[in-house]
Amino acid sequence: MSHEFEIVQDVLIKATPEQIWKAVTENTSAWMFPTEQWPAVRTVDDYPKHLVSRMEGPDGWYNQLEHVLTPGPDGTYLHYVHSGVMTDNWEQQYDGAAKHTVFYLHTLGQYLEHFDGRAVAYSEVRGPDAAAEPDAFERLVKHLGLDASIAGEKRELPLPTLNVVAPDHIETTIDFRNDNFLGLRTENALIRVFGRNAFGDRVGLTVHDFSLDGATPEERAERGQANTAAWTEWLADIYA
Repeated sequence: MSHEFEIVQDVLIKATPEQIWKAVTENTSAWMFPTEQWPAVRTVDDYPKHLVSRMEGPDGWYNQLEHVLTPGPDGTYLHYVHSGVMTDNWEQQYDGAAKHTVFYLHTLGQYLEHFDGRAVAYSEVRGPDAAAEPDAFERLVKHLGLDASIAGEKRELPLPTLNVVAPDHIETTIDFRNDNFLGLRTENALIRVFGRNAFGDRVGLTVHDFSLDGATPEERAERGQANTAAWTEWLADIYA
């Protein structure tokens, strides 16, 4: 059975409407995931104030994203609405999508505040089978020694370095922390950890590597592949 849904968020982002518009239309790999191949149609395209992108499919299926951007004295107010149709286990899907939305919009703000305009090498990694177990997210957090951490803390963490050599202790800011998600920011990267085991999937992560200013697209793709290999091994060791 299908169910229509709507997820609404209102956030203040320390950036201009123009910066946010570019981030959500061109640079999604820098804070979320690549969307360049999505066959979305802009049903509203009022730059840089109001954007609605929509995809449609059979039997009334659709997926729509709306961004309303209003400048303010401390940044831009973003009114965000994600609506559409969910099928199969829709309550769990909705819960996961709503919680992911909060994390993604926070990451959008982190990108624009700290890395706006820098070239990115993107990697996405899913954990092994054990990363689907009920305590999988907690295991990763404890492995990092962050089970008692809060957002805003700085730690030296044993992360795979972004030039893919042996793990080292890297100065890291914990920019987001709750029961399902962990946001880590280093000097040159955003690492997003997703506790998707709570939503019927596996713990996974994305790495947004901004250390390749001036690199070619081919060099960024090569770095992304190397980061994927390093972080895949890192997750495998945690869940061994």
